[in-house]
Amino acid sequence: MMSRRDQLQQMLQQSPDDAFLLYALAMEERSTGNDQAALSQLDRVLAVDSDYVAAYFQKGQILAGLDQPEQARQVLQEGVAVAGRVGDDHAAAEMTEFLTTIE
Repeated sequence: MMSRRDQLQQMLQQSPDDAFLLYALAMEERSTGNDQAALSQLDRVLAVDSDYVAAYFQKGQILAGLDQPEQARQVLQEGVAVAGRVGDDHAAAEMTEFLTTIE
């Protein structure tokens, strides 16, 4: 039986610019503790769809967890701006709240 990661990679061969599949792969990488691979996938998500608000939040959380507060703040501030532009007030509020926890 194929792993979820392998299934996602197989689907991405058919649709390499599918932001949802790229995001799903990033979350799969994160769930297995592979933060660097998750960050790489989130970068791909944002390259394909710069309005993919959840990718900013996840990337910011990972960077904060990796003790990279400046990079995390930058990504989250960008995410708040994008969320505001696309009308995702809930995500903007969540990212703003998370920003206050980064030291």
